[in-house]
Amino acid sequence: MSSKPQIVIEKSGPVGRLVLNRPDKLNSFSGVMRDEIATGLESLAADANVRVVIVTGRGRAFCAGADVQYMADLLEAGAYAEADALVEAGRRVITAIVEMRKPVIAALNGPAAGGGANLALACDLRIASDRASIGQTFNRIGLHPDWGGTWIVPRLVGPAKAAELFFLAEMIDAREAERIGLVNRVVPHEELEASADEWAHRLADKPALSLALAKQSIRRSFDSTLDEMLDFESDAQNRCFRSPDALEGTRAFVEKRPPNFTRSKDAGA
Repeated sequence: MSSKPQIVIEKSGPVGRLVLNRPDKLNSFSGVMRDEIATGLESLAADANVRVVIVTGRGRAFCAGADVQYMADLLEAGAYAEADALVEAGRRVITAIVEMRKPVIAALNGPAAGGGANLALACDLRIASDRASIGQTFNRIGLHPDWGGTWIVPRLVGPAKAAELFFLAEMIDAREAERIGLVNRVVPHEELEASADEWAHRLADKPALSLALAKQSIRRSFDSTLDEMLDFESDAQNRCFRSPDALEGTRAFVEKRPPNFTRSKDAGA
């Protein structure tokens, strides 16, 4: 077995990158890789110097989902407890992204299938290479969507389109994914890394508390009443009023200069 790390953490100023690093296997999830992804995300979440996280893949794929050979070996051996543990490890990854106070950008450098698709869809924003594709391919191997797909996909595209994606299990190209709202932006393949970095640095220059609370509000809104969201907005705005960034932002606007928001303080949302 190769000793090459299956994920790589990179940091450049306020931007952290989690890179899936099994290019020879299309970055499919090995047995321990899910836990390594979760640990990597949790470490980036805890780093006060990292304000934005990018998740991407090395090589020609973003992530092909489960390592099907590994899964087949488990099922042939009747190792259902081990298979169940893989699903729980996926839960830990998705929870780490959703609960992270920082924006998370998926940079889709190639195909994203099954759990790999839902890893991307759990991120707050998705930018895709024009060579990328995405698909809910679970039933091709007799499985049910996991990694939060049944929660995420209907919220992005509606229940009817979600049913089509889940039932037909087809891979769709980046432009179609953009059209139906699965990705935010498609760029030429050779521009993907620079475009993701540019987006990340723009977000890193924003007030961290404001972004963190906005991320929470988006997630809450699907399961809350209008009154509940108005209450949340009021609490969030009161927190922002009392933050140094609100004072800096309003002063900068009045003085007609760019704001210099606090870069090292954790959002604390």
